[in-house]
Amino acid sequence: MLQSAGWTGYFVLRTLSGIANAVPAMFVVHTLLLTATGYSLTLLLGSLYRRLIVMRALYTVILSLAAVVVASAAFSIIETWSHATFVKPGASPVGVQWFGAILLNFALLAAWSALYYGINYYLLLEEEIDQRARLESQASIAQLAMLRYQLNPHFLFNTLNSISTLVLLKQTERANAMLARLSSFLRYTLANEPTAQVTLAQEVETLKLYLEIEKMRFEDRLRPHFRIEAQTIGARLPSLLLQPLIENAIKYAVTPSETGADIWITAIPHGDYVRIEVADNGAGGQDALVATQSTGVGLANTRDRLAQAYGERHRFATGKNEHGGFSVTVEIPLDARPLTG
Repeated sequence: MLQSAGWTGYFVLRTLSGIANAVPAMFVVHTLLLTATGYSLTLLLGSLYRRLIVMRALYTVILSLAAVVVASAAFSIIETWSHATFVKPGASPVGVQWFGAILLNFALLAAWSALYYGINYYLLLEEEIDQRARLESQASIAQLAMLRYQLNPHFLFNTLNSISTLVLLKQTERANAMLARLSSFLRYTLANEPTAQVTLAQEVETLKLYLEIEKMRFEDRLRPHFRIEAQTIGARLPSLLLQPLIENAIKYAVTPSETGADIWITAIPHGDYVRIEVADNGAGGQDALVATQSTGVGLANTRDRLAQAYGERHRFATGKNEHGGFSVTVEIPLDARPLTG
């Protein structure tokens, strides 16, 4: 389309210029022949350039200039012959007169070549940008999947270890009950893709399934409390994002204490964000804070998943709370989907 439009414009402009200068009527035939010649030459150049554009830049420039010179010489010879035949019959060009129009033709074809390369390099750049975006998206999805896959073996090891302990203690009924709840939890969580996003309401239901399993281990020593504001239940987040935070609280607050600990899971709106906090009143305090900065799963996993899912649109903080225990606070957009959605 660009080729046809460009050479049609060339024909119209040269014809109007000839009419304005009162040239013979056969000048139109001359112009039509030049247009056809230019159209054909640039089609050939375009076919050549499609091969040159993938070569090293130096070779592309040198070979393109050589091609333009050859095409300009051919264009000049045809133009000189046409002018002598249709515009000034009887003229007999000799020697270098055949190349009288080579500078104008060189400028025309060089401009066409520059436009050709400019458009095609732009298209190649757009394609590369799109490809890079796809690769980055795939890498992000793969990273999310990897982080999610870290959770199941970690959680399963702890739970199966507890079941093994119950079996050794001959507490068969409790072991069977824990197995049944573990089955329900895995069925619920494994039904989702590793990179799936769920609403906060769905995430809370999953956490309750998880806590039912842990309650089998700790009974009254584990005291969970949920406070989820109605405005926040539709916020979307990567599935099982909060489970490692509760597991941390159990490990560092409930397990070391004979009386156990309370764990508060709250979600409240905070401007355009939802603020989610997992807090405990364990005696570990600052020691728990240091312990949970380890390089294993847990806080590091959650921090990485937040970065993958939201980029800069999130906040992650840890510290002591008013109960004397440890808190993890996460802020994510209230309405926006994660970046990978």
